[in-house]
Parts: sequence; structure tokens; C-alpha cells
Amino acid sequence: MEQEGQALDIKKQILDEIKKADTVIIHRHVHPDPDAIGSQCGLAELITSSYPDKKVKTTGEMPDSLTFLAEMDVPSDEEYEEALVIVVDTANEARIDDDRFKKGGKIIKIDHHPKDDAYGIIEWNNTNASSCSEMIADFWLSFQDELKMNDAAARVLYAGIVGDTNRFLYDATTPYTMRVAAQLMTYNFSSTDLNNELNSVPPRVAKLMGHVLESTEVDEESGFARVVLTKEKMKKYGVTNDDTSPVVSLPSQIEGSLLWAIFVEQEDGTYRCHLRSKGPTVNTIAKEHNGGGHPLASGANAENMEEVETMSSKMKKAGQEWRKNHKD
Repeated sequence: MEQEGQALDIKKQILDEIKKADTVIIHRHVHPDPDAIGSQCGLAELITSSYPDKKVKTTGEMPDSLTFLAEMDVPSDEEYEEALVIVVDTANEARIDDDRFKKGGKIIKIDHHPKDDAYGIIEWNNTNASSCSEMIADFWLSFQDELKMNDAAARVLYAGIVGDTNRFLYDATTPYTMRVAAQLMTYNFSSTDLNNELNSVPPRVAKLMGHVLESTEVDEESGFARVVLTKEKMKKYGVTNDDTSPVVSLPSQIEGSLLWAIFVEQEDGTYRCHLRSKGPTVNTIAKEHNGGGHPLASGANAENMEEVETMSSKMKKAGQEWRKNHKD
């Protein structure tokens, strides 16, 4: 109960700062996923609907694959003067899209990842939430007498929850997650249409998905599986970094896989690394390689193939140790 009281106090502080601000600019992390867009644009819609006299802007690069969810604004440098900046779904400053967030008068952090960087005059971290979109919906539910939900906010928040829970399949999905999703579904949008859009991929990505499933090999001893997507392979399929998101969860479907990594080579020869797990903790490995995230879902970066091999060895060891400690 004490923790719930503390969380309510933090949420009240955030609401008070929003009420005092004339301009609110909302940021999220680079390479956004549905939860980043959902929490960012859902909060923007919530504030606009509740306080129509306020200027509310969103910012950040928008991948073509998510334009069906929302569009970004382009706030000017002048609009940051004395603005309240809210950063959602971003554990550390290095991953915040649009570094003008530092130009704001005040910064607030709302996030569901394990706490990394401390930034902002107010920080609301809830690692028990399935998604940052769930947190924004919870914010609304905490102050329904003042905050007004609308159809657009409900739609993108629902999309964010669906995206970060992989359609309610992940362990982070709680009974409260389902209650929140059910409340959002009472608004005027089609969850079926939205799920179909979230599921839809262009033909080039479908071919990449086939390649990932075909080329994934699982180490029997550790349960570790990996795929390296080289620049040449990416060019062959005509895909970009943003196109790789749908393939990240695919190795989980292969029998025997316990943890896995997708290594995506960048134009400069470095690798963007997606680490996932069904049990062993992987965010500790990610932190050792310029990254971070959730215990079972993290991102990292590798300078070269040698570092990819080092990371793979650590993943194998984590799988071996987990299996040793979880024998029947």
C-alpha cells in the first residue's frame, strides 16, 4: 500500500506540472515501437482533450511502418522555452529521440524499464507495468475526474499495450493489464482492424522473416539461438533497420530456444543487437555492451563481429547456468 501511495503522489505531481504548463512537448526513444508511439501520442491526446488551451507537441523520427498509428509534430526551438518536456518509455538519456529535450524548462520521465539514468525533476518508474502505454492509461484512470480520454488516445494506447505484450503473450501481462485494455476497448476504434495493421508486413519483410526462421540454429546445451543479418543480407531483401522489428520474436517459436539474439549490421559496420529470453536475464549482458532494457528483452550495440561473438558467448553461458539451476 505504501508503494501505491508513493506512485499516486508522483502521478499527482506530474498532473500538477501539466496543469501549470502552457506548452508540453513529449519525447520518446529512437527507433520507436508501438509502445513508444502509443504512450507518447496517447499522452498528447489525453492532455489536449483535457486542457484544450494548452499547446501540446510530439517529436521524433517516425518509421514508415508505424505511420498508421499517428503522426509527429515538428516543434520549433522557440517552443521549448519554458516548455514542460515529458519523456516516455526511455530508460536513459542517450536513447531519447531529438536532443532538444534539454532545452525545455522542466523534464519529467515516465518509464517502465529498469531504472538507468536519473533525469527529470519528477521520475515515475513502474517496472511492473506491461508497457509505458499501460502507465499512461493508469494515469488517466487515477484522475478520471480531471483527465478526459478520447477515441484517438484509447486507440494508440491499446496498440502500445498489444505491441509490448506481444498480444498479451508475455509474462509482463497482468490481470490489471487486461482490465486496462478492456477499458480502452470501450472507446470507438476497431481493435480487430488495429491488430491486423500491427500484424501486417510488406512482402520484403515477409521474405526476411522466412530467412530468419530458416537460418536460426539452436545450441542444444544452452538453448541459445542467434541470427546475424549482414549489410549484404539486408540489401538482398531490400529491408532497413525499421523493418527488422517483426523478426525479433521469431526464434521464440523454434523448439528448444530459451534465449536468442538478432544482430543487425549497420552501414558503419557496427551491429544493433536485439536480446530476448524466456528465462535467463539478458539486460545485464546488454548493459555491458552499451545497451539496456528489461530482464528478458533488451537492446545493445556491438562495435564489430568480434564483440558479437563475445556477446553470443555470454548469452550461451547465461542459458547454460539457467538450465543448470532449473533442472526438475
